[in-house]
Amino acid sequence: MVSADTLRTVVGIIGNVIALGLFFSPLPTFIRIWKKKSVEEFSVIPYVATLLNCMLWMLYGLPIVHPNSTLVLTINCAGTAIEICYVILYLVFSNGPKRVKALLLFLGDLAFVAVVAIIVLIFFHTHDRRSLIVGILCVIFCIIMYLAPLSVMKMVIQTKSVEYMPLSLSVASFLNGLCWTIYALIRFDLYITIPNGLGLLFSMTQLVLHALYYKSTKRQIAERKLKGEVGLTDVVIDDSVKELSIISSHKTEVPSISE
Repeated sequence: MVSADTLRTVVGIIGNVIALGLFFSPLPTFIRIWKKKSVEEFSVIPYVATLLNCMLWMLYGLPIVHPNSTLVLTINCAGTAIEICYVILYLVFSNGPKRVKALLLFLGDLAFVAVVAIIVLIFFHTHDRRSLIVGILCVIFCIIMYLAPLSVMKMVIQTKSVEYMPLSLSVASFLNGLCWTIYALIRFDLYITIPNGLGLLFSMTQLVLHALYYKSTKRQIAERKLKGEVGLTDVVIDDSVKELSIISSHKTEVPSISE
């Protein structure tokens, strides 16, 4: 018989692997930034927001705050390191107002978490109190992050197309939310259950939208390609007609041999 603790550990390890994949998902964007030596129109906000979220969960997972949360601590330490790399790359390849904004947000993240850590560790002396304060903050910021895709889901419903809501990301988000919700329920942890339960619900909604609009998305993409091909054909035909007209006009200017 597998014990609850063993099962929780296995689920947590799977959750770590899936979450790590999600943290690496923006890598193509930063490879593009590296190659072009410019952040172009990319925003730094998703990365500083994820960084803040990871640092708060890292604080929550510390043994002096919430014991027996090693797997929460490990994945959020990794997430913090990855997001810091993203933000540093953004700072290197941005300039002007974008660089200033990114730097201020980055320093704001560090300062906020430092203040929370100092207050919690100095003024609250029990694990329950520390877990309560940091846990509430984690829930708030995690919910804000999970609410972000709502604008994308709204666009999907309006356009009846899931073209800009990648299925792979929706599936990964679903599996991540499922793993961490199960992890939190095995040894009940309210602060992990709430945000991941909501994340699971939102990702399930995304998968339903994929099922509903998969065919219409394929149809729209096919129609766009067809229009592009028709347009190209029109241009080719038009150019051919012009060439024939030019040839014809040249022929009329050739003097008759009988003259």
